Amino acid sequence: MTVTRFAPSPTGYLHIGNLRTALFNYLIARKAGGTFILRLDDTDPERSKPEFADAIMEDLDWLGLTWDRVERQSARLDRYAAAAETLRAAGRFYEAFETPTELDLKRKKQLNMGRPPVYDRAALALSDEEKAKLRAERGQGVWRFKLDHARIEWKDGILGETSIDAASVSDPVLIRQDGQVLYTLASVVDDTEMGVTHVVRGSDHVTNTATQIQIMEALGAAPPAFAHHSLLTGPGGEALSKRLGTLSLRDLRARGVAPMALLSLMARLGSSDPVELRGSIAELVEGFDIARFGAAPTKFDEADLAPLTARHLAGLPLSAVKDKLDALGVPGALQLHFWTVCRENISTLSDLDGWWEVFEGGAIPEVAEEDRAFVETAFGLLGEPPYDGDTWGAWTSAAKAATGRKGRGLFMPLRHAVTGRTKGPEMADVMPLMQVKPGLR
Repeated sequence: MTVTRFAPSPTGYLHIGNLRTALFNYLIARKAGGTFILRLDDTDPERSKPEFADAIMEDLDWLGLTWDRVERQSARLDRYAAAAETLRAAGRFYEAFETPTELDLKRKKQLNMGRPPVYDRAALALSDEEKAKLRAERGQGVWRFKLDHARIEWKDGILGETSIDAASVSDPVLIRQDGQVLYTLASVVDDTEMGVTHVVRGSDHVTNTATQIQIMEALGAAPPAFAHHSLLTGPGGEALSKRLGTLSLRDLRARGVAPMALLSLMARLGSSDPVELRGSIAELVEGFDIARFGAAPTKFDEADLAPLTARHLAGLPLSAVKDKLDALGVPGALQLHFWTVCRENISTLSDLDGWWEVFEGGAIPEVAEEDRAFVETAFGLLGEPPYDGDTWGAWTSAAKAATGRKGRGLFMPLRHAVTGRTKGPEMADVMPLMQVKPGLR
């Protein structure tokens, strides 16, 4: 059975980069009829917060990315301790005591000598007495995994044949000085014991993958199939990392982005397939193929979400937005007409607020000075509501006869005076929605 996982740290809100990883793993599992695990990487007790864990689940639920079960790494510390003992017994785990300053000096010295800035394994030469003395002086050390200095190779689902020389990588720290188990070890143990078969994550994890493959093998486990998707950039190719805080999923939701617009874009962005709005997650699942994605950095432009959201909204039935219309106070008898008139003239559902404000009579648009006399005359020719589908034609005919205006000079000032907009739905459809006679500022 295919098993995938999404393993965010509950130390902040999910952003657009996190979504790409979650979505790819979700689609792979669902296409194979397998299992999708939400695994919270909460081994850091100081930074991990329950409110962020709740927010992660809320965001995934908003998108419709349902998980089959939730796992929390904080509940599995005993499993990581057991794995650490196995590695110690195999001679692949050792304690090191260098301070951050000492490590930095070592890296600088190696760089000055033209060597890779990797850990020199000085701790392996320490005697038991020297270790005891260092513990007395500095406290517990960190625990590093001893890499086998050979080339680590795997066939990546996106990058293709991939290899890394382990000698060019520092022996990774798996347990910190304070005893906190780090991601590299926890993820290996979880993936192994949970039967994860496919891991998709960002290309910034390629080196992690190489070391984790060796750790898995040292624990007697077979590695899953790995795929590393490209990292997102801004529309101009700039680094997106500094903007991720403004691209959280909850912020996009607050700005009115539709879930299917977001999922449709992210399920194709960076692949050889065109971005097309889909009507359901099932459609995304059916057309998904991880092999169709490339390794080049992928440009993400938030502006692309607006037309997709607009197209999604235009296809929604009244039942899908009734709660929103109720909250706005649109009378039930007008809701179908209101939605039919407005749905192709909005980018987000929040745009409905402005339209209903117009129809309620709360918005009184500015009128250009050169049109003021004409609009005043025209408003004097308009009776009180209710209006119907013939009101606009009869009114503009009367205004034309009274003022001599015609064409755009007739219709555009009146459209703007009524709606505050220079374009929009047919005015014959708009007038029946007007609850009060338009006013003039």
